[in-house]
Amino acid sequence: MRLAILALDGLFDTGLTVFLDTFSMANELAAAQGFEAAPFEVRLIGMRRRVRTAHGLSTSVELASSAPSPDWIVVPALNVRQPERLAEALERRDTREAIAYLQARHAAGAGVAAACIGTFILAEAGLLDHREATTTWSLAPFFRQRYPAVMLDDSRMVVASQGVVTAGSAMGHLDLALWLLRQTSPELATRVARMMLIDKRASQAEYIIPDHLAHADPLVARFERWARDNLAAGFSLQAAASALSVGPRTLQRRTESVLGKSPLAFFQDLRIERAQHLVAIGYDIEKIASEVGYADTATLRTLLRRRLGRGVRELRAGR
Repeated sequence: MRLAILALDGLFDTGLTVFLDTFSMANELAAAQGFEAAPFEVRLIGMRRRVRTAHGLSTSVELASSAPSPDWIVVPALNVRQPERLAEALERRDTREAIAYLQARHAAGAGVAAACIGTFILAEAGLLDHREATTTWSLAPFFRQRYPAVMLDDSRMVVASQGVVTAGSAMGHLDLALWLLRQTSPELATRVARMMLIDKRASQAEYIIPDHLAHADPLVARFERWARDNLAAGFSLQAAASALSVGPRTLQRRTESVLGKSPLAFFQDLRIERAQHLVAIGYDIEKIASEVGYADTATLRTLLRRRLGRGVRELRAGR
């Protein structure tokens, strides 16, 4: 597989090195297993001959315009965390050139993949329009507002859609690298994961901090505060809207626009977050159920396992 890692100034150092180290290890393990040739030919390409990372490290790269055509182009994240700074980075000259390059190479048949904030570059290029995709959960509200044509599911870790692959938050670079490894050899991908102690993370849901997302919008932030104060009482859309002095439809539309989910679904997220915390510090399960508005523990146990992939016993053990 011919891989081109597209490096831009200010990129997330860890994201870049994760890709380089993972594919290097894969080639080493493949050689030890008797592969006749290295399964991955990795090139570092860019819009300029040198790239400076977010931590100020400088490295030489091949010019994308003259590099051989790859099977896949992989885009690491830029190291920006605020929507305003990210919007500025997306308008930089080198970023716009990279976007044009991605559009042209994808049209010619190359696969494109990105992790974390790198997914914004694919979205900016229009390569995610009308496709399922994921991104870093922390900037999902901004992503939804900027790219309404993308079918975003920020709870997922990796989403593949017809030659375009996206992965979630920072360590999603690992998950994306493993996905690409599996396309060549599932056995090799498993061996690399074991050597690097990479856990399986099918979802970002367990790591999402609901109030961080809520603060992307004033009304949603007010709803989040109301919801936390009313977890034990249970959810009522009419009661929530009345308390916030808006209509139920307005609240429904705003949460779906910002969070990609209904007020009830967000209320459930807060329940899960609170229950997970209380389980971890040793509260009795009956007490926890009461505090988050469930009449019986069976419903809470089922919800925790469905949403987090772990039961009460595993959560108490910190696994």
